[in-house]
Amino acid sequence: SVLQFLTGVSDLFRSGYESASKHFNPADVEVSVAGRSFLVTGANSGIGKATATEIARRGGTVHLVCRNKERAEVAKGEIVTETGNPNIFLHIVDISNPKEIWKFAEKFKNEHKLNVLINNAGCMVNNRELTEDGLEKNFATNTLGTYILTTALLPLLEKEADARVITVSSGGMLVQKLNISDLQSGSGTFDGTMVYAQNKRQQVVLTEQWAKAHKNIHFSVMHPGWADTPAVRSAMPDFYQKMKNSLRTEGQGADTVVWLAVSSEATKLPSGLFFQDRQPVPTHLPLASTHSPPEDEEKLMEVLEEFSQKFKSTSPR
Repeated sequence: SVLQFLTGVSDLFRSGYESASKHFNPADVEVSVAGRSFLVTGANSGIGKATATEIARRGGTVHLVCRNKERAEVAKGEIVTETGNPNIFLHIVDISNPKEIWKFAEKFKNEHKLNVLINNAGCMVNNRELTEDGLEKNFATNTLGTYILTTALLPLLEKEADARVITVSSGGMLVQKLNISDLQSGSGTFDGTMVYAQNKRQQVVLTEQWAKAHKNIHFSVMHPGWADTPAVRSAMPDFYQKMKNSLRTEGQGADTVVWLAVSSEATKLPSGLFFQDRQPVPTHLPLASTHSPPEDEEKLMEVLEEFSQKFKSTSPR
């Protein structure tokens, strides 16, 4: 299963981070990003909040995109207090709701500039749940939400020098081959961790496809390793209980996101790669049959574009 596989990959735990970090160059992230604008989804806790805090510490303007207003207000206050950076803005958007994302993006484009988009919001729902639009919730948040927010903001990113898009994926995607025949997991037994892993594979494909199509934006996707976050505690309680003493801190999980977002080293590497601990790593395991034909990858983009346009054309309620 996904969990057995991931529990067996020891470098995803805290010890893996500690050994990898011996080779990091601290100067890579000792930079000021004053005057640059960053948008982080799912920024009120976990890796999103740790990332937003580190960027704020370096002087960046940070837009927090969160679903829950109360929790988001608290997180914003903590980030401002901790970093002394007042340029932290809050936007309440549900990334599982495509119409809401479109509405937000259209408004954001008229009011702000954007240098770096960090797609961090995600969910792992263990039972098949539908959103109000009739979309399976994991797919709606992890894949379609990421697709719509990114494509809606590309015109804004295109205007800036050194624009970047970073998507927080998961090593779980290594056990999944792209499956475009059942994007909303309607057939067979529903297994939340497998659906999540499939969505995370889809994010890798999106990143590779975008990198080909938009040459002046640097795209990357990464695996934070196993960190002690609220999401891991709630979505994977058994795994958490068993592994909690060897999990990474939220800051360790966020390290590569921050590196990809602020360092000049990151953009010396080609666009479209998958990272772990500041290094590009393969997107397929040796001998794994997880490679998919190019037409499947193109088909994924077409299907998402169709969904996206469908929700754009309906006027906001």
